[in-house]
Amino acid sequence: MNFLIIGGDAAGMSAASRAKRNQPDLDVTVLEKTADVSYSACGMPYNIADPDRSIEDLVVRRAEVFRQKQGIDLLTGIEATSIDPAAKSVNTRDADSQARTFRYDNLLIATGAAPITPAIPGIDLPGVMVLKSLAHGRAIKQFIDQWAVRKTVIIGMGYIALEMCEALRERSIAVDMVKPRETFLPWMEERLAEQVKAEAESKGVGVHPGHAVEKIEKSNGRLAVVCPTLTLEADLVLVAIGVTPASDLAVAAGLQTSVDGAIAVDAHQRTSNKDIYAAGDCADAFHVVTGQRTWIPLALRANRAGWAVADNVCGIDRRLAGVVGSAVFKVFDLQVARTGLNEAEARDAGLEPAAVVIKSRSRAHAHPGASDIWVYMVGDRGSGRLLGVQMVGRDGVAHRLHAPAVALHGHMTVEQFSQMDLAYAPPFGPTWDPMLTAANQLLKKL
Repeated sequence: MNFLIIGGDAAGMSAASRAKRNQPDLDVTVLEKTADVSYSACGMPYNIADPDRSIEDLVVRRAEVFRQKQGIDLLTGIEATSIDPAAKSVNTRDADSQARTFRYDNLLIATGAAPITPAIPGIDLPGVMVLKSLAHGRAIKQFIDQWAVRKTVIIGMGYIALEMCEALRERSIAVDMVKPRETFLPWMEERLAEQVKAEAESKGVGVHPGHAVEKIEKSNGRLAVVCPTLTLEADLVLVAIGVTPASDLAVAAGLQTSVDGAIAVDAHQRTSNKDIYAAGDCADAFHVVTGQRTWIPLALRANRAGWAVADNVCGIDRRLAGVVGSAVFKVFDLQVARTGLNEAEARDAGLEPAAVVIKSRSRAHAHPGASDIWVYMVGDRGSGRLLGVQMVGRDGVAHRLHAPAVALHGHMTVEQFSQMDLAYAPPFGPTWDPMLTAANQLLKKL
């Protein structure tokens, strides 16, 4: 049997490796259009921050290791151009535009996500860059070194944009951020978002929401990001307004898509064609809280879905549970975390949300290193279920998120969550953990 995979990053290489472990005699072929496979994309901002580190440090496993140690036919520099489900084949071209056709018994589409680039004049100028692939990270780092970048404008204010603010400021590069929407972080509760905004501004970052970018142009040997009432000059412009599922191949092949154009899959990661699977950032998932399809591109899901596909291809029945959207990122000295739904998302799902915001401490009263933690917690008035949590703080945020994430997977009510036996010691938290304080306050509203 021939197992063909399009895409050689998290989901694709996880599937290839597990399939060969399951069935060493299975023919596994991976088509990757770039030269890079199996690297830590999430580590790129932190690598860019350090001029003494090579971007190649982020490579987890090189292509030759997959070929030599696992017997995977890993072909780099080969781009899939179309899928023919009737013929069970994939058409490709290489860097020299040489065409080739690969046949499959089972196919995995693991093409990931693509950066969104707005259709504005000047978006293709030298020095206007995106950050999604290792090649992008390599190019940004080289550009900073080669041109002695002193000022960057970031278009967008999402996860990558905020992480890159810190990376660039670490290199003494001035940063301005700009975006069309007035709200700084629209998915985050307003008081928590204000903490994040204040942290960025305290580190010298210019934050300019509510300014639509009209064009990017050359100006006195530099770049200029031009808005109706604001112009920001820069040596480098980073476009970080988000990503979209790289599902074009699937759409052209007639496969069903869903939220945001992601490839629709079932619990086995199978698409609308029984011989074709999809996994990673190109595919959708079911949200544990709502039961509805969602698209939340995250690394753990990509790796786990790749494993599931491999097991199913090898005859091992593997169904994936849904996701709750757990995410954490760092903005200078702040940890920012979320899991589950906010109030707007809950209402959109037909629920009746109630929410509270509390400010607590990360450690016991007067213990050295204690700092404020802001918690936003959402519950459902109808069922009493916990629906979501957001947190912001300088200490003890990231790993605290695990408790509500597990509670969401367990369909716990707020009352049940409020009775959880959480660990206590002064260096790690107050007697009443911030999670429990928030739950107790939310119970009053419910």
